[in-house]
Amino acid sequence: MFEYLLYNLGTIIVSLVILGIITAIVASMISDKRKGKNIACNCGCGSCPKASACRSTSNKKQPHIPG
Repeated sequence: MFEYLLYNLGTIIVSLVILGIITAIVASMISDKRKGKNIACNCGCGSCPKASACRSTSNKKQPHIPG
């Protein structure tokens, strides 16, 4: 068993590093989602041509303007 671990130590270390990076990315995305940030682009909706179709803007109530 110990010999197997020594033989594959490089692969094990690289796999753990990649797993750690993926875990950090997913945790960051979950944190941003809980804060209400857009996890798709993070560049803001002001210049987006599809801004009106975004869920974050369509869920907000628009003020009623009598007229």
